[in-house]
Amino acid sequence: MKISKIETFATHDIGFVRVTAEDGAEGWGQVSTYHSDISALILHRQIAPWSLGHDCTDIAGLVDVIPEKEHKFPGSHLFRAIGGLDTALWDMAGKRAGKSVCELLGGTPGRLRAYASSMKRDITPEDEAKRFLKLQDQFGFDAFKFRVGAECGRNIDEWPGRTEAIVPTIRKALGDKVTLMVDANSCYSPKRAIEVGRMLEDNGVAHYEEPCPYWELEQTKEVREALSLDVTGGEQDCYIPIWRHMIEMKAVDIIQPDICYLGGMVRSMRVAAMGAAAGLPCTPHCANMSLVTLFTMHLLRAIPNAGDYLEFSIEEADYYPWQYGLYRKSPFDVVDGHVTVSAEPGWGIEIHPDWLSKADYHVSTLGDR
Repeated sequence: MKISKIETFATHDIGFVRVTAEDGAEGWGQVSTYHSDISALILHRQIAPWSLGHDCTDIAGLVDVIPEKEHKFPGSHLFRAIGGLDTALWDMAGKRAGKSVCELLGGTPGRLRAYASSMKRDITPEDEAKRFLKLQDQFGFDAFKFRVGAECGRNIDEWPGRTEAIVPTIRKALGDKVTLMVDANSCYSPKRAIEVGRMLEDNGVAHYEEPCPYWELEQTKEVREALSLDVTGGEQDCYIPIWRHMIEMKAVDIIQPDICYLGGMVRSMRVAAMGAAAGLPCTPHCANMSLVTLFTMHLLRAIPNAGDYLEFSIEEADYYPWQYGLYRKSPFDVVDGHVTVSAEPGWGIEIHPDWLSKADYHVSTLGDR
């Protein structure tokens, strides 16, 4: 059955994709968040011409041929757009088969342990600790991630002394039984990253994310080799050869692909498989309540090297106002620190029609080729 229509519903922050087959079957996916209106345009300009009329079931073939057809335009935006097509076709395939996507990928529906992931750096250590305690009481989280350093900060903290204050403050407030993780967002040189890492180890932090500029893999490897805690990374990387190099050189202890940045489920499964072959856990990046978190839930229930947790954003309307009102029913209920992948066909979600009616709409059809 061939693809006959590709539609996008986008804002600056998020963009959904609906793919329709000749027989009327539909599937919903999502381009990456952030500048999603640009990714939607690329989907129609550079993805749709190679996809319309193509076999709906040949997802891997499409994902592979499009970058070859668009070889003059490599880059993150191309893969952010391809992910919208890939994820919509997986939803369509699941609905045809009457199975969830995780089952199509070889997994089973069920529960996943989640960690509460904070994006904030403009919050004091004391207020972050209070927020975590409230979430622990309300949702049963037993693992938390917070920010250290400044984003691409060149060794400069968000404000002087914040990192040295927040780590022991959070540990003291939550106690020794809670798992703590931090994200440095490419802040440090190797020397400074190792200094901070020693302090993290002294406070029982288990996960040290992106300590050095993410594009400097040799720097990250230097930090990993110097520390005993897990050094992690990879969320920004969309090229398979870079992933292969990162894994082969042992730059990180845990790989963290982002399904939407990387280009969808096919490519993410390949990266997870490379990690599995090297003995590395996979704990994907999914830092908001768009469909990227749902995609990640299905992935984690299907791969043999799933990490210990699902990243679960705790940011509210003051930080991510656009992530509200997206679904008729949220797929992200947290009970006792766990979320559940449902057995409903495909992704098991319905985008709210009120949201769709307000989004910027574009369509490509077979007649446009």
